[in-house]
Amino acid sequence: MKPIKIAQIGAEHDHASDIMRNLRKKNDIFEVVGYAIPDGEINQYPPAYEGLPLMSVDELLSIPDLDAVAVETSELNLTKYAAAAVERGLAVHMDKPGGTEPADFEALITAAKNRRVVFHTGYMYRYNPVISQLIQDIRDGKLGDIYCVEAQMNCMHKPQKRQWLERFPGGMMFYLGCHLIDLVLQIQGMPKEILPLNCSTGIDGATAEDFGMAALKYENGVSFVKTCAVEAGGYMRRQLVVCGSKGTVQLLPIEGYTDSGNLYTVVRQVSSDIFNWSYDGERYRTEPFNRYDTMMHCFAEYVTGKKENPYTYDYELELYKTVIKCCRKSNGGE
Repeated sequence: MKPIKIAQIGAEHDHASDIMRNLRKKNDIFEVVGYAIPDGEINQYPPAYEGLPLMSVDELLSIPDLDAVAVETSELNLTKYAAAAVERGLAVHMDKPGGTEPADFEALITAAKNRRVVFHTGYMYRYNPVISQLIQDIRDGKLGDIYCVEAQMNCMHKPQKRQWLERFPGGMMFYLGCHLIDLVLQIQGMPKEILPLNCSTGIDGATAEDFGMAALKYENGVSFVKTCAVEAGGYMRRQLVVCGSKGTVQLLPIEGYTDSGNLYTVVRQVSSDIFNWSYDGERYRTEPFNRYDTMMHCFAEYVTGKKENPYTYDYELELYKTVIKCCRKSNGGE
């Protein structure tokens, strides 16, 4: 089968160069034919694009026999350029979470559904092998009834980056919290109530909401997502905890870096069969993995029809709406 002819719009998103490097590495699956930098945007990491034709967005979308587009613009422009590709009937990989206008995102999903084009989003934890297996185990009932998910995605950003968050509703909740909301929804479905608790720490004079938190109320418990941009040691404290009637699973860190630049996860599992408060469970560290290898391999399978995208149009829309609700000012609940 001939490679998928693909081009990339934008190079400003934090994941843009990772996506491009992975596409170029998979030259038996993808034929990368160029990239475009929209007006007003920058290329965050030019070396990833060396040797590729740089063109305008219109030129890129007019490439003969183009199969797919990766949209890696700034977050504010993701929906706009994904919609332009969908209008051409092209398969789309769009980084997370989409633009900030709900009506525009809903129109994008409607257009993709009507044209029946592949629409794939770059929520990175979907392609962590431990999380994939954990979600399958949950669906198979191995953890019993799930009553709580705790998800954290923290880091330490400089003041300029934290102030940059002001362009987004909810600041950090929109920027990184969206990854965590995706996990909670996959595990528990849609919440009955949402309580957003986003705020600014005010550290270094920053006024953006650099501390994001939201509680999601379910019939049998409350889950929460937390994402802070000024937490010392926060990256290695990124974690996912799933509590069920048959046991608890903790991933801490969700992803750490190896010396080679690949990732690993540290897993802790505790069974409810062992009634001992001092029992710490079983721990293990995974073999190294590259989340983008799986992400773009799956995208290729969806484009070629080898597999059906498990993340439906409707799910992506409901996820986006939930992200926006979690980004609202605190108002005592939804």
